[in-house]
Amino acid sequence: MTRLHIVGGGLAGVEAAWQAICQQIPVTIHEMRPKTMTPAHQSGRLAELVCSNSLKSMQVDSAPGLLKREMMALGSLILQAAEASKVPAGNALAVNRDQFSSHVENALSESRFFTRVDEEVISIPTEEEMASRNERWIIASGPLTSAALAGELVRLCGAEQRLYFFDAIAPVIAAESIDQSKGFRAGRYEEGDGDYLNLPMNKAQYEAFIDAVIAAEKVPLHDFEDVTYFEGCLPLEVMVERGRETLRFGPMKPVGFTDPKTGHRPWAVLQLRLENNEGTMYSMVGFQTKMKWPEQARVFAMIPGLEQAEYLRFGSIHRNTYVKSPEVLHQDFSFKSNSRVYLAGQVAGVEGYTESAAMGILAGRAASAALKGEAFSMPPKGSMIGAMASYIVRGGNGPFQPMNANLGLLAPLPRERGQSKVERKGLQCDRARASFDGWCQTAPASFVTIKEAPPCESASLN
Repeated sequence: MTRLHIVGGGLAGVEAAWQAICQQIPVTIHEMRPKTMTPAHQSGRLAELVCSNSLKSMQVDSAPGLLKREMMALGSLILQAAEASKVPAGNALAVNRDQFSSHVENALSESRFFTRVDEEVISIPTEEEMASRNERWIIASGPLTSAALAGELVRLCGAEQRLYFFDAIAPVIAAESIDQSKGFRAGRYEEGDGDYLNLPMNKAQYEAFIDAVIAAEKVPLHDFEDVTYFEGCLPLEVMVERGRETLRFGPMKPVGFTDPKTGHRPWAVLQLRLENNEGTMYSMVGFQTKMKWPEQARVFAMIPGLEQAEYLRFGSIHRNTYVKSPEVLHQDFSFKSNSRVYLAGQVAGVEGYTESAAMGILAGRAASAALKGEAFSMPPKGSMIGAMASYIVRGGNGPFQPMNANLGLLAPLPRERGQSKVERKGLQCDRARASFDGWCQTAPASFVTIKEAPPCESASLN
């Protein structure tokens, strides 16, 4: 019998389930809670929000706002639940957690196509077994994936190095916010084509920076985050704890560089690496950090060239489980090793509640289309949801790491004299909306339910 099985009842899992249910496809969600609890969850409820009750900005000209608009147009269940349970939070969308979860559970349980099974999934059927029953499976188990299921992910990936158990993420900066006149392009010992942007520091600047790192407020680890750091990927703070000169012998090593402005070797150098081919984002090489986000902005502003930096993704280190998706997934989020199994949510390589849910929408639609023998149309890369999907299956220029929704994922606009940053962002968002709306006009009718929907406006798929 045709059926979609979904492992995990978080935001990605329930979104995937809702998409299939609205296509009248029988769905079974497998959720190990409350029988087997995670260290972070408090209940066995579906769509339980753990770290925050905020679903980020609702502003129209922002990446989170764009993503919400597109998700609503695709019939997002979690945004319908958020609208029904929202609490005052300025420009952010914040919710009453209990009401939010109840809305999701009620919407699913009212459908005759929905079944929930409280069990821990420790193995995934083979492709042959799924084919014999006309099944598809979606793994949406989240960052706290159990050890047994992680073993299945390793099997599907084909190599353990394609599965990660904690994030050590360096900040990503909007290219246009960097004062590049204070840096120089060069590879170490003049190797390569100058792909790195190097920001030099003198001794006084470096010493002041080290003092600021030591004094900055850090994010404490959760009780369940027993992280063992890789020596090649240490947090900034851990390196500084080993000595004030450690960064100068590590990621800020000046050896092999000559500052063209002085003709001498700098005291220290921060290297910025292009994060995408469009040149809109730079990552801070080796600067994974546990500093709180406001502290990162304050401390990194001490580095020449980053005084006015705009951060598309702040650095972080926390327990996570995610797959090196560009190596193991097809364009529709199905595994190359078993095309009847799909990946969704944080485990696929995104950060954030709405981002996880958005990828659940796409995985749910892709699996539903396959079960019905229909063609699947991925939203265009010019849209925010399409740009995120493209990042998952193609990655960026550097090592693959989870990404949140940000305007740096979209292609840049040509700069015009006298145009402000706010105006450019507005035009970039206009172009993304036009890209998504144009796709809506040509995508299969069964995929796009609502042609236009402002952020967080309630809508039904029925």
